[in-house]
Amino acid sequence: MNLSDLLFEIYPYAKSLHIMAVISWMAGLFYLPRLFVYHVEQAQEVPESLPIFIMMEEKLLRVIMRPAMYVSWAAGLIMVLTPGLVDWSNLWPWSKGLCVLGMTWFHHWLLIRHREFADGKNTRTGRNYRMMNEVPTVLMVVIVTSVIFKF
Repeated sequence: MNLSDLLFEIYPYAKSLHIMAVISWMAGLFYLPRLFVYHVEQAQEVPESLPIFIMMEEKLLRVIMRPAMYVSWAAGLIMVLTPGLVDWSNLWPWSKGLCVLGMTWFHHWLLIRHREFADGKNTRTGRNYRMMNEVPTVLMVVIVTSVIFKF
């Protein structure tokens, strides 16, 4: 069996795994900025809650988001490498790819913000995190529209 045949055979598994991993990753990308909002807003009122927020953020990043991102990327690359399934002369694979890079950037941006919280160096407000919480939504809309309509 050559590589092309193998990729075609595992494609439905990769696609299923990709969808599940993306759902998990997106849940984290939506939830972590909300945790940051609560973290900022509770810092003044209930300082003893700060270690709990840091632990929750760390576990969300390490246990859910990071593995989901890796699996999303791996399964997505398997699908992209399956011959004949992506027409690179269309705009949609490029728009999806750019948005996936944007999601990955946002993931790392959240990781850096978490480190700032852990080091006691956060300078952003709850409003800042509320606004940044819209980034994955916009990227998701472009990705889903790109894949469904294949423009």
